[in-house]
Amino acid sequence: MKGLSCKSRKALLSASCNNGRSFDNFELSTLTPCQSPSISPYMTDLNKIRNFSIVAHIDHGKSTLADRLIQETGTVKERDMQAQLLDTMDIERERGITIKANTVRIDYKADDGETYVLNLIDTPGHVDFAYEVSRSMRAVEGSLLVVDSSQGVEAQTLANVYQAIDADHDIVPILNKIDLPASDCDRVAEQIEDVIGIDATGAIQVSAKTGQGIHETLEAIVHQLPAPKGVRDAPLKAMLVDSWYDSYLGVIVLVRIIDGVLKKGDRIRMMSNNSTHLVERIGVFRPEREVIDELGPGEIGFLTASIKQVRDTRVGDTITTEKQGITEALPGFKPAQPVVFCGLFPVDTALFEDLRDAIDKLALNDASFSFEMETSAALGFGFRCGFLGLLHLEVIRDRIEREYDIDLITTAPSVIYHIHMRDGTVLDLHNPADMPDMTHVDHLEEPRIKATILVPDEYLGDVLKLCQDRRGAQIDLTYAGSRAMVVYDLPLNEVVFDFYDRLKSVTKGYASFDYQMTDYQQDYLVKMSILVNDEPVDALSTMVHRDRAEARGRAMVEKLKDLIPRHMFKIPIQAAIGGKVIARETLSAMRKDVTAKCYGGDMSRKRKLLDKQKKGKKKMRQFGQVNIPQEAFISALKMDN
Repeated sequence: MKGLSCKSRKALLSASCNNGRSFDNFELSTLTPCQSPSISPYMTDLNKIRNFSIVAHIDHGKSTLADRLIQETGTVKERDMQAQLLDTMDIERERGITIKANTVRIDYKADDGETYVLNLIDTPGHVDFAYEVSRSMRAVEGSLLVVDSSQGVEAQTLANVYQAIDADHDIVPILNKIDLPASDCDRVAEQIEDVIGIDATGAIQVSAKTGQGIHETLEAIVHQLPAPKGVRDAPLKAMLVDSWYDSYLGVIVLVRIIDGVLKKGDRIRMMSNNSTHLVERIGVFRPEREVIDELGPGEIGFLTASIKQVRDTRVGDTITTEKQGITEALPGFKPAQPVVFCGLFPVDTALFEDLRDAIDKLALNDASFSFEMETSAALGFGFRCGFLGLLHLEVIRDRIEREYDIDLITTAPSVIYHIHMRDGTVLDLHNPADMPDMTHVDHLEEPRIKATILVPDEYLGDVLKLCQDRRGAQIDLTYAGSRAMVVYDLPLNEVVFDFYDRLKSVTKGYASFDYQMTDYQQDYLVKMSILVNDEPVDALSTMVHRDRAEARGRAMVEKLKDLIPRHMFKIPIQAAIGGKVIARETLSAMRKDVTAKCYGGDMSRKRKLLDKQKKGKKKMRQFGQVNIPQEAFISALKMDN
């Protein structure tokens, strides 16, 4: 117990006696920060802090590199290490992707003998979670750009590194997977310089799988990335980076301190809505939550303040003290623009309030997810939700079903259309079922995107054909080595559903894809309705191009014929534009053999029974309810070429 004050020694011995444990087994986590032998969590010199994120394309090794950095610095005990340590959700582990940006604090003793505090944010790579990346960039000063040394620069590599450049980051290029036989560091370094324009002569060669080059990476973080700036004695200015709901602690808020000090017991104010809260707990992630007394400038940590209302915390908000706080808020984050909309309805209508609560809590954790209430004649009460892409939609749906145990019906995803009415007004159409009477509509406009596709030369023809089939217009075609970079102008509604799956299929998984919204263009679009048993199913209404409506309608009714189970009565399935039916299939009825017990006698006896059955089936069809299974809503809309 050398080096501890008298008071501290007494506290330790008392704790040891009370808990029936010897001092040797006493956990350091029970010590207050000033007693811990490691670096003080809140008296850290600003020059000894490094805040950085890891950015890369999907599957280039971000999460594995984060694992090795944590392991190399001994942040987590060897027995507690596991693959993708920072991917905490089951759905992340199952899909093998990062969905949420996660933070961890690392203490690293560098070769110069100094101990540094490293705040690492592991970001997603998929285009649907680009908002997570952009938010993380604003909380740190530097980035590690990870590029697979066998695959080279991909579409999301470009998108994510440009976000880092926009945030004015210092960037350290890392060439990962050098243990692979196909690795070619010289070619990829040259690609980084040619395509991105970053000097890659000193790029660090790493194998995150084997641990090779990890020490060099840590030294580069310490010596090449800048320290944060901030004034300890200034009024508190903190940025709300993320928030999520905990059933025991309420809302947990992730903050980056810009100026001042945040202490336990402070009364803080959220500047967006002027709500005030008393700080109960402050801590950092290592990666488990560790409670400390205060956070200083340049540090990233969390706070809890018994925040019950999830709407009291908005990502990008500025936090200051209630008294003597700052008056000018930080610029915040640019709000996410949802590109895909669909309806979420509970299978059991009694669970609507549970669904509302679940969506509220998820929206707190995912700022790019938006929602508003809607009603459907077929499905009852639900929510019209906005997403950044189809994968984002699937993840939110799966999280609601798993984390809150609510079975959902998902309607057909759609994009926002602009409807120009004859009286000069312009309406936004989120749901095709809400399409106004076409006699009052002058024309419709659909959103267009600029798509960037990187593909090996041998698959270029298939990619060009796929883009042409989706009503695309080629903008540019260039080469980076043996890979072609194709830039296309495409309608978003042709891309949002299964374009990515089709692209991966025709290129055997070698193509990479990224897109950004450009503008709206007028086109000949019509609303196609699906009628099941002569009743319109608004969940399956879609907007299609008039030239392709018949083919699309035919494909949908054929699929629905296979997806809807047979009933006791005949079911017509039709696709219609306005009052005109353009495609039809009939699902035959299950038939009971009513004549089985007729032994002998003339045909009139059997005919009488068959006619009675026929009348019954007609009445059934008139009043019968057709149950459409959940998988039909998504499967029917996928376009197989």
